[in-house]
Amino acid sequence: MLQRKSDFREVKRLALELGFETIGVTPAIPIPEAIKAYKEWLGIGYHAEMHYLADHELLKLDPKTLLPSAKSAIVMSLNYYQEPQTPLKIARYALGRDYHKVLRNKLKTLSKQLTAQYPDAEFRACVDSAPILERSYAHLAGLGWFGKNTMLIDSKRGSWFFIGILLTSIEFEPDQPSEGGCGTCRKCIEACPTGAIVNINDRWQIDSRQCISYQTIEKKGELGVDTHGWVFGCDICQEVCPFNQTRESQPFRSVTTDVEDFQLQRQFPTLLELANISHADWDALTQGSAIRRTGYEGLKRNAKAAIERESSQ
Repeated sequence: MLQRKSDFREVKRLALELGFETIGVTPAIPIPEAIKAYKEWLGIGYHAEMHYLADHELLKLDPKTLLPSAKSAIVMSLNYYQEPQTPLKIARYALGRDYHKVLRNKLKTLSKQLTAQYPDAEFRACVDSAPILERSYAHLAGLGWFGKNTMLIDSKRGSWFFIGILLTSIEFEPDQPSEGGCGTCRKCIEACPTGAIVNINDRWQIDSRQCISYQTIEKKGELGVDTHGWVFGCDICQEVCPFNQTRESQPFRSVTTDVEDFQLQRQFPTLLELANISHADWDALTQGSAIRRTGYEGLKRNAKAAIERESSQ
């Protein structure tokens, strides 16, 4: 039975109370255009050494591989923007607690609340570690449109947000897809120091092999490009995006997150200390942090590369 928009208002109210900023819903069905683009991206080899992305290809074709009874995808955004309190070049999303844990906990809480109202319904919480094309469902649910840097952009709020999805067996009336575009703007393309933003078959894509975020997080062994001093991730293409510039007419852009788990920035050592950090100190530093993803040797490697770049300038 189709639940109308009036029924979805309660879902939005509960999600907003949990700290989510924008909430929309779209059918939990395959998206042919997104699947085609993903296959092409893999076929070119832009996923680099992230072999798990190719391994998950079949799982990403249909949300029902995650929840067989899925009829709707409830999609939410969570603001993570804040200014770093460290001189180290670390992507803003990794400054606080690991967002996977924060998002997953909020989604599970919402799932429990909705189960109380819909006892016969089923739910499945998904963050970007789940095999689902989350940005495509977020676009269809009205949360944003794709920028040339492939980030999902909300015209009013910018792109400093995480995406969380709650698949459900409830069939809600869907929202309209988000509309917008970059126009002739090329700031992110021109600012990317490694040329990772490329246009293939009239579609802007990220060549992970050239991307600083990939190099400092996923790449094993020696770095393949100049990472320009970044220790973990990279924010350059978002920093220069006009949709992330605060204006009086758009007061929600680049507003500091009010999520306490993200605000709790840890005390980072200096570059030199990080380059020579002991395993025990690395373990303590990265507990509960997304930075743990790069591993002990990877983080030291990145710090050493940043030091070498500084010394050569």
